[in-house]
Amino acid sequence: WLFMRKHPTMGYRILAQVPYLRPAARVVLAHHERWDGDGYPRRLKGEAIPLGARIFALADTYDAIVSDRPYRDGKSPDEALKEILRCAGSQFDPKVVEAFEAVFPGWRDEKDGHGASPLYLPAWRRRDDAPGRATG
Repeated sequence: WLFMRKHPTMGYRILAQVPYLRPAARVVLAHHERWDGDGYPRRLKGEAIPLGARIFALADTYDAIVSDRPYRDGKSPDEALKEILRCAGSQFDPKVVEAFEAVFPGWRDEKDGHGASPLYLPAWRRRDDAPGRATG
């Protein structure tokens, strides 16, 4: 368990060595922080958690819920949404949950990501360091 808790820091150290990936390194470092401050590795709370990490945390959790594991079958997208809604304000940023819920009906039935389009929050469209944004 302790080794698993180190993966955000280990991922950060790897990505931070590559200038192009440094913005993503901050996201990886903070993706297990919780809105209520009960996460790890730094116990950040609320707006102190980078927006990208708040989005990544929700997406990572959604994927974990719907994916099959050796010890259990994945749950339905609707069950995953219900769990995410339950955790709004504690584990997740309520605004990120609200945005997720708003786009959820449009893509929940897609299989294996086929036909999926990237989703961007409006604030990220304006940021020069937004992950995936082309520069130059």
